[in-house]
Amino acid sequence: MKTFIVVLTVAVVAFAAPQSPTEPIPILKQDSIINPDGSYQYSYATGNGISADERGALKNIGAEEPALQVEGQVQYTADDGSNIVLTYIANENGFQPQGAHIPTPPPIPEAIVRSLAYLATAPPQPQRRR
Repeated sequence: MKTFIVVLTVAVVAFAAPQSPTEPIPILKQDSIINPDGSYQYSYATGNGISADERGALKNIGAEEPALQVEGQVQYTADDGSNIVLTYIANENGFQPQGAHIPTPPPIPEAIVRSLAYLATAPPQPQRRR
């Protein structure tokens, strides 16, 4: 019985050990520019089909401090083989991604649209005392 436990323990350790390392993924292209005014631009592409590019600059929005305006794109192949392309803008209005793979909410049912329109124009109701 002790021999069985020792053999089983050795087998579990052998299977849990890291397997042979995979080959590194080459970087096919990499560019980066950082300007003194704070604007920047970078891009890269890898051997497994991942690519990205982004550019950003300070934008005067009329506030005390300027906001950073960033625009970019990321592209890769999903596990199912489909090509994923994500474009985005990030600025004073927040992060705004766009892509065919991003789920969208279903449309609001017409009955709810009508009831919201009615409530927006309805006179205020008197408050009830408790």
